[in-house]
Amino acid sequence: MQIVEENLRGNEGEIKLIPENLDDLWHLKFIIEKGDVVFALTKRASQSSDKLRSDKEMVTVRLGIEVEKVEFHKFANRLRISGKIVAGIDESGYHTLNVTVGKEISIIKKWKDEQLERLRRAVEDSSRPEIVMLTIEEGYAVAGALRQWGVEEIFEERMGYGKGMGDSRREFFGEVAAKLESVDFKYLVIAGPGFAKNDFHDFLKEKYPEMAKKAVVVDTSSVGARGFIEILKRRVVDKIIGEIRLAEEAEYIDKLLEGIAKGEKVAYGVEEVKKAHSYRAIEILLIADEFLLGERERWDVDSLMEEVEDSGGKVVIMSTEFEPGKRLMSLGGIAALLRFPIS
Repeated sequence: MQIVEENLRGNEGEIKLIPENLDDLWHLKFIIEKGDVVFALTKRASQSSDKLRSDKEMVTVRLGIEVEKVEFHKFANRLRISGKIVAGIDESGYHTLNVTVGKEISIIKKWKDEQLERLRRAVEDSSRPEIVMLTIEEGYAVAGALRQWGVEEIFEERMGYGKGMGDSRREFFGEVAAKLESVDFKYLVIAGPGFAKNDFHDFLKEKYPEMAKKAVVVDTSSVGARGFIEILKRRVVDKIIGEIRLAEEAEYIDKLLEGIAKGEKVAYGVEEVKKAHSYRAIEILLIADEFLLGERERWDVDSLMEEVEDSGGKVVIMSTEFEPGKRLMSLGGIAALLRFPIS
């Protein structure tokens, strides 16, 4: 994320910024709220100057809208912001701004502390190294890029061959390596069951020595999405760039599910979490981002988060774009790991 200009008085005012990647668009989904005013360049139909003609041409204008709805379209690489027009050539009606990577927007609002922190983190993370995870087994490979909202699958490669077919195996490795070479990344995690991962790493050392220098090899029992989760749980990525939030989230969910199964030192759902907080028993508060957006209008979840932190607890906001956050959402969207059991 690039901050172009910042005009704040206290926590209120305008920040002009440019999202630089898909992660930044995801961050903006949880920063921009209903009632905010957003300005951006957009296409707008203009009536022909010839009143006898009904055709319209699209012109580029700068519009400001009062936000009513924000949608993140991961596969379309855009953020859709819909609302009532409040400034521009048409100061009436409704419009949808399509925000894409590289497109400058201005956000005018009363900023919450965690929103400013999220924005600062996005600016810092834009310079962090990009990691690709390759899960591979005999004749099948799936690669994913580590994003802040989860793992984005970038390619899949298949090849059928029997044991001992060395030429076909090397051809398969060559196809996978060629696809990896076309991806811009700084570090590579090679994972999977069996010997294919090690043999592929040896192949890289022979044919792509520079890529091999950036790679680490790890055992997983699965390939694809499950393999990605195993990599994060085992904190392999941590060895490359330090603390990885997604790995922590996977561990928290494991502890939560284990606690639910044993009936020990956990709470989930709004009422249980409120009760745990009344005892000041919350050690780690887990909140799904989608839950946070919806519940702010129903009860003062922001105060709960602040009070948990003031009492020495930790607040973790989890992305529902990835498996741990989805699991949390299925449990009500909010849960807590406790310092001590409550009755």
